Amino acid sequence: MPEATRTDLYEVTMAMAYLDHGLTGEATFSLFVRSLPPERGFLVAAGLESVLDMLERYHLDAHDAAVLAHALHRPAGDLAALRGTRFTGSVRAIPEGRIALANEPLLEVTAPLPQAQLVESMVLNRMSHQTAVASKAARCVIAAAGRPVVDFSLRRTHGAEAADQAARLGSLVGFAATSNVEAAHRYDLPATGTMAHSFIEAFEDERTAFRAFAASHPGPLTLLVDTYDTGSGTRHAADVLKETGRAAGAAIRLDSGDLGDLAIRARGILDGAGLPQVAIVASGGLDEYAIDTLVSRGAPIDTYAVGTKVGVSADAPYLDTAYKLVSYRGRPTMKLSTGKTTLPGPHQSWRRPGYADLTGTLGESAPPGGEPLLETVMRDGRRTGPRPSQAAAHRRFARDFAMLPAAARRVRSPDAPGARLSPTLASLIDQVRERLVAQERDEHAPGER
Repeated sequence: MPEATRTDLYEVTMAMAYLDHGLTGEATFSLFVRSLPPERGFLVAAGLESVLDMLERYHLDAHDAAVLAHALHRPAGDLAALRGTRFTGSVRAIPEGRIALANEPLLEVTAPLPQAQLVESMVLNRMSHQTAVASKAARCVIAAAGRPVVDFSLRRTHGAEAADQAARLGSLVGFAATSNVEAAHRYDLPATGTMAHSFIEAFEDERTAFRAFAASHPGPLTLLVDTYDTGSGTRHAADVLKETGRAAGAAIRLDSGDLGDLAIRARGILDGAGLPQVAIVASGGLDEYAIDTLVSRGAPIDTYAVGTKVGVSADAPYLDTAYKLVSYRGRPTMKLSTGKTTLPGPHQSWRRPGYADLTGTLGESAPPGGEPLLETVMRDGRRTGPRPSQAAAHRRFARDFAMLPAAARRVRSPDAPGARLSPTLASLIDQVRERLVAQERDEHAPGER
C-alpha cells in the first residue's frame, strides 16, 4: 500500500529540512481532540489498530521517493536521504474501545523527528474518522435501549474502506450485525440482509414476490412491506408467512413514512393474524435522535437498521483533532497560539471514579484511585503484543460505558466530563510558557548602543 506517498506535501518538505539541518533526534507528538462536537458527551477511542498496521508497513522506497520528487518538482536524487525510511519509533495510546474525553491524548508517537512528522497525516486520518464514527454508533446503541442495532451503511459511506470500518466500529460498540458482506468476512461479524423495493417491483404483485423470496431462501425471512401500501404489504407478508410455515424467526421491515405509527399498525396486523413472534425492523434515515424519539414514543420496533447518517457521522462528520509536537530531544515544547495552546511534554492520563480524568506528565505518580489510560502498544516499530480481538475491544467499551455518568450518556444535551490537569503538568506549562515568552522578548529587544 502507498503509505509513504499518502501524505500531505508539507510533511515531506519538513522532513527533508530536518535531515538537511541534522534534526533527527527523538520527538514526541501527541494526538488529542480539542473539544467535543455539539451533542456529544464522550468519545470512543478507535482507529489505533489500523494506525499500527500502517506504521508497521511504512517504508519509503525508491518509487515513493520518485513520486514525492515529482510532486516537489525536484530531481529524485534530492530525496536520497529519505529513501529507505521505515518507522522505528514507539506508540503509547488509549486502547480501542475505551471511552475518551476532550483534551486528553488519544495517542502519542515517539520517533526520530522526520519519521514522526512523515506519518502525521495518516495517523490523524485514521484516528479522527474512526473515533468519530465509533462515537456516533455508540450513541445509537444508547438510544435503542437494549434493542438490536444493525449496520446498513455500505452504500453511502465515503468509500469502501470507510464502509468496512463503519461495520467494524459498530460491532465494537455493540451492533448486532452488518449488511456489508466483506466487512462481515474480514472482521468475523454476523451478516444480515433483507430485500430491496426493486425485488418487489420485478414481480407482478407483492404476494408473488414474497412467495418467490421464501422459496429461494431457507433462512429466516425479512419481508419489506412498504413498497406500495404498508398495511396491505404487512397483510400480504402475514399470509405468505403462514401459508409457508416460515413465521419462526421472521420479520417485516419498514423503510419509510412515520415509522412509529406504521409500526403500531403493523404490529396490530401481525398479532391479529396470530403472528406475535414476527418481529419489526425499521430503517430509513435513522440515527440516535430518530431512534430515541421512536423508543420514547413506545414504538413496537424490535430492531433498528442504521445507515447513511451513522456511517458518515452526519451531524458531526469530523473531530477537532490535533497532532502536535510536545517534546524534542527531551525539551518540552508547546504552542501558545490563541485558542490552540497545547500541553508540553509526553503525557499520561488517569481515569478516576466518576470520570474525573486527570492528565499529567509521563513518569509522575498516579493519583489515588487512578487507572492509567495510555499503554505502550508499539516499540521499535513493532507491536508490543498480538492484535486484540474485536471481542476484547467491545469488552473494553462495555466496561468503560458501564461507569460513564448518566448525564454523559444522554442522547440530547449531554453533559460531558472534562479531563483536569495535574499540578505537575500545570507547573510545566507555566515554565515552558515563561521560557518561550522570554525568548520572544529577547529576540525583539533593542540591541545595545
